[in-house]
Amino acid sequence: MARGWGPLVSRPLTGELRLIHGDARRLDELDDASVHLTVTSPPYPMIPQWDRLFRDLGAKSYPAMLSVLADAWRESHRVLVPGGLLAVNIGDALRGGPNGFRLWPNHAETLLAASRIGFTPLPYVLWKKPTNRPNAFLGSGFLPPNAYVTLDCEYILLFRKGGLRRFPPHDAAREASRFGRSERDRWFSQVWSDVRGARQGSPGRRTGAFPSAVAERLVRMFSVVGDTVLDPFAGTGTTLWAALAWGRRAVGVEWEPTAFRSLRSEAEARGFRPVVRRARGSEPRLASEPEEGARGGQSPPRRRS
Repeated sequence: MARGWGPLVSRPLTGELRLIHGDARRLDELDDASVHLTVTSPPYPMIPQWDRLFRDLGAKSYPAMLSVLADAWRESHRVLVPGGLLAVNIGDALRGGPNGFRLWPNHAETLLAASRIGFTPLPYVLWKKPTNRPNAFLGSGFLPPNAYVTLDCEYILLFRKGGLRRFPPHDAAREASRFGRSERDRWFSQVWSDVRGARQGSPGRRTGAFPSAVAERLVRMFSVVGDTVLDPFAGTGTTLWAALAWGRRAVGVEWEPTAFRSLRSEAEARGFRPVVRRARGSEPRLASEPEEGARGGQSPPRRRS
């Protein structure tokens, strides 16, 4: 058994990794009810790092950015099996708008959008990131009342398509996917404070990677050996490597050409021979721009320690 692979799990066979150069909002390469779990960390609306990507998709306002993500959740709902789950790692944003500096509640908007599509919202995880700067604050230091609470948490939102997923009694794949008591106690607690954020790429490089420990937990919590796990915003492939390491099949979708080439190269460097597809009409379609909506403006106040 290769180093780093899960217990009782052999290295996946050739063809169990699929990479699709396409749009998360139009997964034409995937059949209905062909995916068991979606795990992703999408671009966060109103975070400057993602402005250019959203602009390229025709989304210049906050409502239009949310619409891009909602269309991706709709496609995930289509391709998930009954009882399949969607796990979304997303954070809120602090940024200026027409009415000044404010919070942009990405997690709340995602909860509403996925619920409207037909997902059942489930208890979520609050991921409190350990930080090397515990005394970093926004605003006016020690003088009330104009300082801001520091955003040091992200959300892992969980949704199910329909009712509980059913298995035959003593299902072998489910038994092979068992985790221990200590893992259960940590993973199914609502606050995760033991996972550090992932190191990001150099300035100006689009990564937004989330840590492998988060992806591995979600894969093991909500899928079984042999399942198909999808990441519609594959990025650096964190979800894919976690799924493959624990005996699942993996499908990654990425439309940005440079990111897709890097993803393919990384897969090959890890010893995989991925099945690569270019989605039909893979040029990303533009989001419809609402007539009204808050637009990004000034940068947040500088952090002060």
